[in-house]
Amino acid sequence: MGTAVAARQVLRWAVRRAASSLLSPLQLGRCHPQPQCVGCGLFCSSTSQSTLQSTQHNYKLSPVSEKPVTELSPQSLVDMGFTDTQAEQIYEAVSRIRGKSPAKHALSTLSVLFILGLNPSSVLKLLQKCPELYTVKESQLQQRIGILRKLGLVEGSLQRVVAHYPQILTVPVKTIKHVTVFLREKCLFTAQQVTNILRDSPGVLLEDLGQVEYKFQYVYFRMGVKQAEMMKSRLFRFTLDEVRCRHCFLERRGLYQTPDKKGQTIIINPKLDTILNVDQDTFLTAVAKASAEEYEVFQRLMAREWQEQEKEYGSIEADSDDDEEDDDEEDEIGGKSGYRKRRKK
Repeated sequence: MGTAVAARQVLRWAVRRAASSLLSPLQLGRCHPQPQCVGCGLFCSSTSQSTLQSTQHNYKLSPVSEKPVTELSPQSLVDMGFTDTQAEQIYEAVSRIRGKSPAKHALSTLSVLFILGLNPSSVLKLLQKCPELYTVKESQLQQRIGILRKLGLVEGSLQRVVAHYPQILTVPVKTIKHVTVFLREKCLFTAQQVTNILRDSPGVLLEDLGQVEYKFQYVYFRMGVKQAEMMKSRLFRFTLDEVRCRHCFLERRGLYQTPDKKGQTIIINPKLDTILNVDQDTFLTAVAKASAEEYEVFQRLMAREWQEQEKEYGSIEADSDDDEEDDDEEDEIGGKSGYRKRRKK
């Protein structure tokens, strides 16, 4: 329903612009175009049709007839449905962008967003979050929206994702395909799970895939958590440091244990959703049974420990180039980077 309303709104704007560029003031006095009927608006009668032709001839070189339909102006934005204040905000924002001809693509970008089903207020907020969209070509927007629909983001979900994370429309189609293939082949998520990841954690499309794989393998191997539980906890909304810090804090306090090969533990581990999807106060009081001061000290110690490990890991990698027999790796899902279990000989 929203898409149909938006389409009519864009159509009304297009008709208005077309009429203003073709009709002289005299002709506009005889025939007022109505948005509800394009045919009636442009061709009121045979008399007006002939008058239109003569008027176009007489005003062939006038500024009105030479003005391009796609010109960006506050009035053209008002014609699309924005208020005067909103139109001024958008016009000023576009004027501040240099070097990428934003005015050339701005109107077509706005039209695509309207047809997607967003209202003027939502479009303004979206563009304030992500001004880069002003410089994206209409064809690129259409392609990106198309691939997201093919991946399962249907009407409703797609609009919510775009409104929440408009940067998703700046990601090239090639990158979107690459990330989705990666999630399926490297992380063994199902097609539906990949769709859910894009809906709940669209930022994964702009993350470094090496870090994404490391985070997945850390949770899979060190914490013993399977894909279904990762989905429930919305794992990819959190950084690797957030995940590691809370997990290690529980582990050091004896409240979390890595499952054995059979998936068994001596204690009952808290669910990943309980660990991640709560604020820090709830995590400390309900899960870790610790004070904020203890956790702050632990975070500082862990940051220092991870820095030392990274330096040591870098030196180990350099040595492994000289002696490959010292490097025995196990990777259950076939990835070449990320979290790896190492065994000393």
